[in-house]
Amino acid sequence: MGVLNVTPDSFSDGGQFDTVESAVAQARAMATSGADILDIGGQSTRPQAEDVSLEEELRRVVPVVQAIRSDATATLRQIPISVDTTRAAVAIAAIAAGANLVNDISGATYDPDMLSAVAELKVPIVLMHIRGTPKTMQQLTDYADVVRAINTFLAARVEAAIAAGIDRHNIILDPGIGFAKTYAQNLEILRRVPELKALGYPVLVGASRKRFIGHILNQPDPQQRVWGTAAACCAAIAGGADIVRVHDVPAMRDVCRVADAIWRHNTSNG
Repeated sequence: MGVLNVTPDSFSDGGQFDTVESAVAQARAMATSGADILDIGGQSTRPQAEDVSLEEELRRVVPVVQAIRSDATATLRQIPISVDTTRAAVAIAAIAAGANLVNDISGATYDPDMLSAVAELKVPIVLMHIRGTPKTMQQLTDYADVVRAINTFLAARVEAAIAAGIDRHNIILDPGIGFAKTYAQNLEILRRVPELKALGYPVLVGASRKRFIGHILNQPDPQQRVWGTAAACCAAIAGGADIVRVHDVPAMRDVCRVADAIWRHNTSNG
């Protein structure tokens, strides 16, 4: 899953792709260099991020989805698009514009209409673990057992999603690395991915360029954390993760193909 932040303030690439033209160019580059899914977000979820209005999020996201779907490049027109949002109205508008699935960092807890909207749309949803909001989450990292807490939360969100009418085959789970997690807890999650898989759903891991990698490498620049990200992706795949969410698609595509061949016995190009 290639990350496409159409925001001015995301933690590692804010402002790089916040016009339709620059976003489509980056989407084309990711699609042609091996991304299987594009994840488009119009609201930064970095620590301390401020909320944007519904109107602004729609203004950022919908034209980019529409432009990708009308692009001259066939690969780009056909690639699955995920919309990274916690708002049902944005999910509905993005799917109408041509997106295919919803990636909700709140586990569909911020907007009470999200689960029913996704059920009606009949599209997949990624449910992620978080505590608090991006503005408060780094003060909410006290867990007796971080992985057990994540599993309890996600199991409850799965129940709520199914009760709302979402097909269980349309549910993907994300432990939320970096969201209300300390440095040590992020490492613990990567060591214990098999426990997340035990819930019985595909697992998405998003460790790309994150602060815990910078801490290990003493690297303050997120864009210089490529090979640290590669190690985290390998760990996730070894643990059974099904999707890795990354910024550096060409490099991570190679990393994932080799990791798949080792741990998933998959040597295909697909």
